[in-house]
Amino acid sequence: MDEWIRERYELAKARVSEIKDENTVKEPFLDFFHKTASFLEETVKIMEQDTRQLSLEVLENQNRMLYEDVFPENYGRSYGNPAYAREKLGEYGKAFTFLYAELRGAVAYAFEKRIWDMTVILELFLEVYSAFEDEELPEAATVEQILRSYVNDYCQDMMEQRIREGIDPELDFAVRIIMNEDLTDIRYLYQYGEYVSENEIKVSQFLAGLSRKEIEDMASTFTEGYRIGFVLGRKDLSKKKTVNIRYNLGFERMVRAAVEQFQAMGLKPVIYRHATHAVSKKNQLRIGYTGGVANPQYDYDHRQDCALFLDGEFVQKKLRAMQVAYEKYADLAAVHGGPACIETFGEAPFSPVNKAEVLKLTDSQQKLQVEMDNESSQIVNRYIKGDERSYTIIAYPLPEIGGNYDEIFREIVKINTLDYELYQKMQQIIIDTLDTCEWVEIKGGEGNDTDLLIHLHELADPKKQTNFENCVADVNIPVGEVFTSPVLAGTGGVLHVQKVYLNGLQFRNLRLVFDCGQVIDYSCSNFESEEENRKYIEDNILFHHKKIPMGEFAIGTNTTAYMAAQKYGIEDKLPILIAEKMGPHFAVGDTCYSWSEDIPVYNPDGKEIIARENEISALRKEDISMAYYGCHTDITIPYGELGSIRVIDDEGEMISIIEEGRFVLPGTEELNKPFDAS
Repeated sequence: MDEWIRERYELAKARVSEIKDENTVKEPFLDFFHKTASFLEETVKIMEQDTRQLSLEVLENQNRMLYEDVFPENYGRSYGNPAYAREKLGEYGKAFTFLYAELRGAVAYAFEKRIWDMTVILELFLEVYSAFEDEELPEAATVEQILRSYVNDYCQDMMEQRIREGIDPELDFAVRIIMNEDLTDIRYLYQYGEYVSENEIKVSQFLAGLSRKEIEDMASTFTEGYRIGFVLGRKDLSKKKTVNIRYNLGFERMVRAAVEQFQAMGLKPVIYRHATHAVSKKNQLRIGYTGGVANPQYDYDHRQDCALFLDGEFVQKKLRAMQVAYEKYADLAAVHGGPACIETFGEAPFSPVNKAEVLKLTDSQQKLQVEMDNESSQIVNRYIKGDERSYTIIAYPLPEIGGNYDEIFREIVKINTLDYELYQKMQQIIIDTLDTCEWVEIKGGEGNDTDLLIHLHELADPKKQTNFENCVADVNIPVGEVFTSPVLAGTGGVLHVQKVYLNGLQFRNLRLVFDCGQVIDYSCSNFESEEENRKYIEDNILFHHKKIPMGEFAIGTNTTAYMAAQKYGIEDKLPILIAEKMGPHFAVGDTCYSWSEDIPVYNPDGKEIIARENEISALRKEDISMAYYGCHTDITIPYGELGSIRVIDDEGEMISIIEEGRFVLPGTEELNKPFDAS
């Protein structure tokens, strides 16, 4: 097989190298083929060289060359831009901009020396090129069919590779860079093939200036959070042999220390790149390690490229491929512990432009996508069992956040290492009050129109049971929230946030209307037309579900983080991981306990958290396909927009937890000190 692939690769490589000098294709298509052939030829050169021997200047120029076509200043004349592709190529535009995005995977394959992946995309390019060498142009539908055939023909191979990447420590391309390269020489950043921006360089240089103890302490907060997640979840970590580490380039020094600490726990690292094939991508999200984003608009424009091939046949093919692959690697999946993620924040806020020319899912495709995501989750859960795995997430700023980066970074380290025992005690006071009633009222203030009523589960034995988890610094770092899964019946009202960033996208004046715990209406003011605004929410919050429930209600208590955000003016740049601790938040989608509702969970005081499901997730007992949504999006009301949070007893009497953005329960006064110190 390897010899056959090598032969195919050599033939494809040689043919591609000839195209830039040929004129057998008519304009306007010739320009695309000439530019793309030159790009592919450059990646082939990288495939066959040892980039570790190159100078920093050569590496910088090489990296710029690989990504400059999608830089914002060049994007207006890039075939990666669906609008430009349509302008130049007319009805062929969507097929060619899809092809462009798929071929960009060549960069990753070149650096990883993945000859199979490189071969099949070179052959795809050549097949499309040959279709245009004929005197008569092929129909646009014919070109699209070539692309669909490529996706369907290689779906099994691509899914098997992607699944193996997520659980097999033998695929150690990134691990070798992290553990073996000289991390004081920033040339190592260019060995991945990811875009290297000033952020990655400056983070690496900043971490290089920290002491070994500072690095090990950062890593320990991260790895201990992962371990404690297993302990508090009463899951046996000793059964696990691997952990998936996700991070942004530049954090290798911390990741190296984390790898060593995980190894001491008996866990080998599994580290994979974000998806490159259209078959494996999920919207604009980058799941896996990543470098800088050369242009977030490019990623956004291609978030629904699967619209070109998504149909019932593909769905069945992909699901079969997943099942076969997981069965093949069942032993590796069974000992996989779950992800440990280092998130980053601080980039300039991105508010996307919606383009008519992009590939878009139709209503029927959206339904298929939902069904496929649901079934995919079930397959994953059969092999990497939800009741046996855990995770942890921590976040750090990027230099783009501002000129006082060093100061902000150290402030975030402080926030990530707050005294969890102190917070645990104050949060328990809040929980004890919440557990006295079945209803909670949340109202906005200072221009915020939120007016929500949350229905809590009835406690059969309040001495042994609770509705809220006392969340300290384990899976979700930093410390600072109490959360529950509400009863959907009776939960309703309006959730309003004046400005919020979700999954890297800005939402202005976001309003969600709930009835019986589910979103029944929604709006925002990002775009001029109501239709565009609703579509934006459907694509990026509802994920095409006709209705979606409130899976979580929580009260954030990390006022230190809130005031640090105010001090440095970074409120709009914080990740949801920190932002959710800075006021009450509400998640739409699955509960926090999805796929593990039947595992008892206990607070430090010994009480069992009984609010682990709602009326929808309970359907898993009858029809699991109806129980989960495959998404969980947290939306936070900041303290500055908050009016009050009050519990309501059976007589309608209220007890205040927060009034005018301040904690008022006796014993929680410490939480207001950061406000008073400002």
